[in-house]
Parts: sequence; structure tokens; C-alpha cells
Amino acid sequence: DAHARILILGSLPGQVSLQRQQYYAQPQNAFWKIMGRLCDAGPELPYPERARRLVRNGIALWDVCAAAQRPGSLDAAIVHASVVPNNFAAFLAAHPQIVLIGFNGGKAAELYRRLVLPTLPAALAAIRCATLPSTSPAHAAMPFEEKLTRWAAVLQN
Repeated sequence: DAHARILILGSLPGQVSLQRQQYYAQPQNAFWKIMGRLCDAGPELPYPERARRLVRNGIALWDVCAAAQRPGSLDAAIVHASVVPNNFAAFLAAHPQIVLIGFNGGKAAELYRRLVLPTLPAALAAIRCATLPSTSPAHAAMPFEEKLTRWAAVLQN
């Protein structure tokens, strides 16, 4: 939506998300459970309704990578030399109300800072960024409630 204030970035969709053409489609991924608690956009709702509720809350979803090679779905397996970042200069220019970019995990933050940030004009590079705990089931060491607390502290600030 053109009125989005928050952009949440993943690194690259996982295989289940690609198959279903839905963000965070892996059932064990905590993203929609967190969005359920923060935006009333929980996994029990049909995907189109979850997406509408994020839009109503001023949240946009995207990925740092437009394309990349990755065997499987783990961020650690992304082949760095194959990464083609999305066009953030155009996206952010078209969405001037974005005031926060939240990274769903360290890999998304690292790719953005390394491949995107140096290419942005100063005004766009100055948008506040926050690295959030990954909602991926591969990041199971952090309990759900801790992830929720950290996401809430950033998104509701």
C-alpha cells in the first residue's frame, strides 16, 4: 500500500512460501503468530485477510533478494555471489511514508546493509532500520514470547 509506514524485509522466500505464493507460509514460522498478537492478523485467518490487516496497520512485506540461489530454505545456504537485490531506491521513493525498515533476522539485515544501503541516496539510506529476531523455525533457540516482546518493542514504538 502506498501509505505503508513500516517495511518488514525477509531475505528470500523459503520453498513453502514460493510454492504457496504467500509470505511466511511455513507453518512452523512464527511470523503470522506474532502478527496475530500485534495486528490481529493471525495464522487462523485466510492469507488474503492477513495481508489486508497488515495493510490496515501500515505494514508492507518484501524481501531483500529479488533472486538468489539457495539449496533448501535456510538463509545460511544463500549463495552470496548469486544475490540480486530488489530495487529499493524505486520502492522507497514510491513509498515516502516508510519510516522504519524491520529485518526479519540477521541475514536480511546483513544483505541489505551490504548490497542495498550503499546504493541508496542519503535521504533513503537514513530511514531507521531495526534487526528483529528471525521468525524462522531454524531460529528456535529464542522462545516465542521473547521474539514477540522484541517485535512489539520495535513495531509498536
